[in-house]
Amino acid sequence: MEVRRVWGFLRSNRSRVLIVSALILVPCFWHKRLEAGDLPSHTYNAWLAHLISQGQAPGLYIEFHWNNILVDLTLEKLGVWVGFLAAERIVAVVSALLFFWGAFALVSAANRRPAWYLVPAIAMITYGWTFYSGFMNFYLSLGLGFFAVALFWRGARADWLVAAALALLALLAHPLGFLCLIGLGAYFRLADLLHGWRRWVLFAAAFLVVLGFHYYLRRLQTYFFHTKDFFFMNGADQLYLFQGHYVKLVWAVLIFGIICFVFGVLWEWKGNTDRWAFRAPLEIWAVLLFTAAMIPEVIWFSNNPMPFALAISRLTSVTAVLGLCVLGSVKPRVWHLVGFAACAGVFFVWSYRDTRTLNDMEAQVEKMVSGMPYGRRVVETINPRRELTEEQITRMYSWNDSRLWFINHMVDRACIGKCFAYANYEPPAGQFRVRVKHGSPIVTDSVEDSSKMESGFYVVRQEDLPMNEIYQCDEKDLSKLCIRELSAGEENGRIGYRPPPL
Repeated sequence: MEVRRVWGFLRSNRSRVLIVSALILVPCFWHKRLEAGDLPSHTYNAWLAHLISQGQAPGLYIEFHWNNILVDLTLEKLGVWVGFLAAERIVAVVSALLFFWGAFALVSAANRRPAWYLVPAIAMITYGWTFYSGFMNFYLSLGLGFFAVALFWRGARADWLVAAALALLALLAHPLGFLCLIGLGAYFRLADLLHGWRRWVLFAAAFLVVLGFHYYLRRLQTYFFHTKDFFFMNGADQLYLFQGHYVKLVWAVLIFGIICFVFGVLWEWKGNTDRWAFRAPLEIWAVLLFTAAMIPEVIWFSNNPMPFALAISRLTSVTAVLGLCVLGSVKPRVWHLVGFAACAGVFFVWSYRDTRTLNDMEAQVEKMVSGMPYGRRVVETINPRRELTEEQITRMYSWNDSRLWFINHMVDRACIGKCFAYANYEPPAGQFRVRVKHGSPIVTDSVEDSSKMESGFYVVRQEDLPMNEIYQCDEKDLSKLCIRELSAGEENGRIGYRPPPL
């Protein structure tokens, strides 16, 4: 994995790379609107940032921020040139390509051969939970980080300069992605240098780092450990998306992958001179599985009003790619490609169908806001169905429901250029560039009020009016949306579907 060799690889595989890239981008274009959870919120806030620069956003201002900003800055600058919706699509396309080919590069570097037979599996991870949650800064940082790790691990020293530049971009995108690439790069290099008992010390030290962070977090406010289901957070969980039946696909992919690996190891063990090529990726995979058991999903750092949420669910993107590094160590066979292609076919058919439903819902929202006077405040209570028991509420997850909760941000995107999403969580959170002052007519200045508005438990105040709510008005068909004008003193979610609070 050296930069000078990459160009040769691209020249000799130009047609294959172009065809695979085109196929990888199909989910970015198969609907009129790009459904990616939290991404529309970032696009909407990029529009607000532009309004701030034009002096058209009373009560809002820009705060200097040095990380978690690469996607947001790109959306803002590019949105002014080509339009914010087009900018969003471009960002998603670039991010998906970087993630896919970054993962491909890392898997190939781990085994010193192109991972063509694993393309369907990498494609599924590319459009897994992290993408559809819309955590695009983190997602982009991982794509950049995979390239950087591959260069640092297998490249020459001159390639480390390129890896450093990519690492800097990853840091601007998201600090967790940057930490992932630092950890992977350091472990892989040390694993190559150390031998005998020192190698086992490295493996043990990785567990001790996780354990030390676990005890550090006990001093902070945290919520939800995967104590009982950590084994499910093995990377294959990235394929669990909008409905409970994705669990069947998760198990199918996991079992098939294990069969491929075990068969390959048993068949090739005696004649394979590099039989332990999978050791370092497998060790880090095991460490990340241990991390899933020891580190909570939700962490409050310092005095921030909002926590860092879904930490483990994000990290399993890395766990999944490491699993593919392990699987790529066995000799590739045609039936590997056929099996994963069949799984990918099911995965993309299901995700197409589910995102089409979300597109139809967003079409309803666009029609509703099109007739509003400019600047009208809008809140929404739009959620996937959640029928949780008390135990499931405590555990935060139910493996029978959607794992993608952020479908409500379709209202944010529909409001660009038309209305203001009053429950917008970014400005009051204090973790993003766009900030709010008390009394702004554009967005609430309270994280607690924002959460109540989205869940349907907010009591409307006189100073909030005029304000409309878009909500799911048929509990039997949650894709049907309605709009109404709110009144002072009422709870905004009293009409329509309102899921139990987590």
